[in-house]
Amino acid sequence: MEEKGMVRSVNVELLTDNIKEMCIQANHYLAPDMDKAMKTACAKETKPLAKQILGQLLENLDIAGKDMIPICQDTGMAVVFLKIGQDVHFEGGSVEEAVNEGVRRGYEEGYLRKSVVGDPLLRVNTKDNTPAIIHYELVPGDQVEITVAPKGFGSENMSKIYMLKPADGVEGVKDAIVSAVREAGPNACPPVVVGVGIGGTFEKAAILAKKALTREVGTHSELEHIRELEEELLAKINEIGLGPAGLGGDTTALAVNINTYATHIAGLPVAVNICCHVNRHMVRTI
Repeated sequence: MEEKGMVRSVNVELLTDNIKEMCIQANHYLAPDMDKAMKTACAKETKPLAKQILGQLLENLDIAGKDMIPICQDTGMAVVFLKIGQDVHFEGGSVEEAVNEGVRRGYEEGYLRKSVVGDPLLRVNTKDNTPAIIHYELVPGDQVEITVAPKGFGSENMSKIYMLKPADGVEGVKDAIVSAVREAGPNACPPVVVGVGIGGTFEKAAILAKKALTREVGTHSELEHIRELEEELLAKINEIGLGPAGLGGDTTALAVNINTYATHIAGLPVAVNICCHVNRHMVRTI
């Protein structure tokens, strides 16, 4: 790395090295916010079986970290968010190839399960868990924020997108989100984190929902009406009584994180991206 006037040069190998480490760490160690959320849920749970299950999940997570065993057998498809400062100049090769090389090294050196097939219909495994899903965002500054979120497909398959009518209003939005979690049942490995995207277009809502899963659990939207909606929906979802592993209890969800964006006068897209209790995510800035 070197300074060239107002532009900071970053060798893409730095992306590769960090993403490799992040893939390994995210798959072996629970993120601090998730660890706190799980322990809080276990302490508050009133149903004996649910409390026992939460305790077992916490024990499993503890063993995974101490013995360097993946916290889940599904080590996911690597989702990478790159928030790139517009004063950064990458050198040394392709950014996309550097990201995929980081994923490749992480999954091979970390002995993580390779779960990606190169063609969705021919179903031939790529044998190194690439390509990753990469989302780029340009922002002011000269730094690069990397978010790595390996996403398992037990929960990913439970995702929903609703193209609501504006007349459906906030009540329609609430019904859609709660229905998505109820329909997911035990398949998403509850307790879950619910990422929601409201607004934009069909694809924008889905990306908003995915990004919402990487927000620190326990924090809320800066918009007051959205913060209130997050809190209300968390209570409504937990009232379902699905509970840990779907066997009943107070704790169906650990958090509901909502991101919003402007939308068309004729639209109200709502995407729901559910993640299991490990909700793997890691953030670094270089």
